Amino acid sequence: MGGSIPESVWAGIEAEFTLPSLDQVRSRITSSVADPEPVMRELVRVFIGEGTFCPGFQFLRNGGLNPAVTDLFKRALDLKIPHNYFAAWMVTASTDLDGGRPVDLINDAGGLLAALEVFARR
Repeated sequence: MGGSIPESVWAGIEAEFTLPSLDQVRSRITSSVADPEPVMRELVRVFIGEGTFCPGFQFLRNGGLNPAVTDLFKRALDLKIPHNYFAAWMVTASTDLDGGRPVDLINDAGGLLAALEVFARR
């Protein structure tokens, strides 16, 4: 891990999944959950310029967090993978996943955890 992440990655996430600001997500969560802080602590956040954003791939259709993404992100934090690199990894084809993107293989917890471990060692 190192270097900057191309703007095209953020544009791709925004186009495919949405990339709302942290304030927008906080507002949405606050309106639907009695205690939003536990949810807010689990969010994948990306830091672009002066803004903080939340990739839409972590949300279920009902607006809640996808537990598979949350679990994977917790492991990424344990491995000291920064938020931005985790988000970019989620949407990038990986040779460790036979060319698949982690976001498309989210139900393969074992395979994703193994690929994440390899990513963390690079």
